[in-house]
Amino acid sequence: MADEANHHGCPVETTLAVIGGKWKAVLVFHMTRGGAQRFAELRRKTPGISERVLAKQLRELEADGIVERRVFAEVPPRVEYSLTEYGTTLRPVTEAMCAWGLRHRETGAA
Repeated sequence: MADEANHHGCPVETTLAVIGGKWKAVLVFHMTRGGAQRFAELRRKTPGISERVLAKQLRELEADGIVERRVFAEVPPRVEYSLTEYGTTLRPVTEAMCAWGLRHRETGAA
């Protein structure tokens, strides 16, 4: 296993390459809890994120097969973002991050 980790890099690096950074895991978490959501909903649930950054993060998650962007043929057009089946496999990861974050807050260190 150690030899494999050296050859391919640490598996945590692989995970962080997909959901790392300040916002991706947060967006995935919101989608695991709320299902398909519109851009404005995600922005409202993610205070501090700009429209530009949100759009970029969603595009990257879509490119990695984590998020699906669905456009409805309506006037005005409606776009929803949801986790793909593959993206739902991240639920235990974001749930563990949530639980750890809550415990960390309780220590007063946050």
